[in-house]
Amino acid sequence: MQLLDGKTLAKKIEEKVSFEAKEFKKTTGRVPGLAVILVGHDPASQAYVGMKKKACDRAGFYSVTHEMPDDISQEAIIKTIEMMNLNPNIDGILIQLPLPAHIDTTKILEVVAPSKDVDGFHPFNVGRLATGLDGFVPCTPLGVMELLSEYSIDPKGKNAVIVGASNIVGKPMAALLLNANATVTITHIHTKDLRAHTLGADMLFVGAGVINLIGEDMVSEGCVVVDIGINRTEDGRLVGDVNFDTVAPKTSYITPVPGGVGPMTIAMLLSNTLKAAQNHGEEV
Repeated sequence: MQLLDGKTLAKKIEEKVSFEAKEFKKTTGRVPGLAVILVGHDPASQAYVGMKKKACDRAGFYSVTHEMPDDISQEAIIKTIEMMNLNPNIDGILIQLPLPAHIDTTKILEVVAPSKDVDGFHPFNVGRLATGLDGFVPCTPLGVMELLSEYSIDPKGKNAVIVGASNIVGKPMAALLLNANATVTITHIHTKDLRAHTLGADMLFVGAGVINLIGEDMVSEGCVVVDIGINRTEDGRLVGDVNFDTVAPKTSYITPVPGGVGPMTIAMLLSNTLKAAQNHGEEV
């Protein structure tokens, strides 16, 4: 069993992005810019936004956070996004999810200019991913693919099983693995006999948000297990969706939580924002 160390790889990617950002500044006279919209006072969302801000500072990016009250109107959010779409100093726009119930999340995500959609949630970029074309890929599944590549784990020809079918993780993860020539199965809350699917996996990707959903009896010997879940226990610990202590001995590779996929998500956000800035630089 070998750990897939996302923390170390994320640091390496961040250093590379920081260097390229300096080169970009030499060429263009400006730095990559990221704008975040944060609606409400959800502690987890505030923590994530804080981590993204610190990462931008370390990489030498310009960043701004638009903090908005819970009861803000959808029209006001749209106006702010449209303003950022036109701002030449902003290369990436990130909508921190979830949004309050009275806001139409799909509509909000569609307002973001596809060239600034560094989260990869706009239908334009979703379509490009599905058809194997270059675009912006959601940061978490993109980070997973970088992690696999770092450890020379090739999905080609492997049975890849995904637990969780969200638009943010499960579906784009499936598209990336399919593009990498894996045989892909997506399972979800309505799947009958989840264990039958997970036992057949050469590679298992779990992002359901359920503590200890995957136990040792659900994983075959030598499986590669990527735990994308992040949950806080009653005693304050961060854990994934996989029972690490019992599952890890059966695996060839496994991600820890924390320190696996989480740091990669923020590293890929920086990478996507740099890519957006470089694309905008070519347009000038």
